[in-house]
Amino acid sequence: MNQCIRKIKQHYCYPLLLFCILCNPVNTLAANPSHLFDTVVTPVDTFQTLLQIPSGHAFVNIPLPHQMVSFYSEYCEKQSKELLLMKFWAKPYFDLYDHILSANGVPVTLKYLSVIESHLQPNLVSWAGAVGPWQLMPYEAQRFGLKNNKYVDERTDFIKSTEVAAKLLKELYAEFGDWLLVVAAYNGGVGRVKQAIEKAKSKSFWDIQYFLPEETRNHVKKYIATHYIFENNGGVTTLTAQEVQQYFNVPAEQRTAITSADSTLCSVEISGRYNAALICKQLQILPAYFNQLNPGFAAQLASGKKYIMYLPKEKKNLFEATKQQILEQSIQQLLLGSPVAY
Repeated sequence: MNQCIRKIKQHYCYPLLLFCILCNPVNTLAANPSHLFDTVVTPVDTFQTLLQIPSGHAFVNIPLPHQMVSFYSEYCEKQSKELLLMKFWAKPYFDLYDHILSANGVPVTLKYLSVIESHLQPNLVSWAGAVGPWQLMPYEAQRFGLKNNKYVDERTDFIKSTEVAAKLLKELYAEFGDWLLVVAAYNGGVGRVKQAIEKAKSKSFWDIQYFLPEETRNHVKKYIATHYIFENNGGVTTLTAQEVQQYFNVPAEQRTAITSADSTLCSVEISGRYNAALICKQLQILPAYFNQLNPGFAAQLASGKKYIMYLPKEKKNLFEATKQQILEQSIQQLLLGSPVAY
């Protein structure tokens, strides 16, 4: 089956592949998938590893928030086996998410929000009327131009619903400037989050959480837990805005010191409107890895400032040889507003 998927990916577009998996996602695995766990850590092992602050691929190690220890332990026991299986059968979905979210300037790890919203079930309908892999409400579908009538509901379309989710997430970030609050507002609404901020007199999720409905509070924690299970680390979307400043927004010389211990990385100073997706495509770097190495990449370049970009050492010569081409394509893509195809 894996060989078939590779052939489909080589010769056909992603929507066809997604359609095939939609018809029978479980069959993309072996008939007896238990052997997949021969080399996969158990929930308990995963939990212990997180408490030891794993390194993974990121140059910054982000420990599991102390407010999450009990919740994460219970969540692992209930969900980690299913989520670890999802790493295999859902890869085409995640590749699609990476492409669309990155093209819209949204951190690709927010794909895990779709995991906790629907477990990637396109026809899932909530009690409140939310539908699809991103659980979009009818008024959101209408506001962003998705068809939603008795004949068709485009909220079930992976490509179209992800485009809308990306725009909605970007809109919420413009409102709050904090990804944990974005996840809370995505579930509970902007109004509830604003009320909680006012009552707590704080913009930190950990301060306002008990002024939010239990469902919304747990939704954010499920997102953080899912991120740690998939990434074996935290990231900009699992931190408060203040914590992002603490972990990522440090001067270039400090970032150099942080990465100097990793002999596999190098730094390159750049300026101009480079597109991260185009760099990843040209250098064959996973977007999630690039984003972890280079937080705030697009925002800093868009402000006209220079940026210290980190790359695997073996990619430096290729970047230097093609950087002008990448920049020209980036500017063209910016002017046309067209997404970058991987």
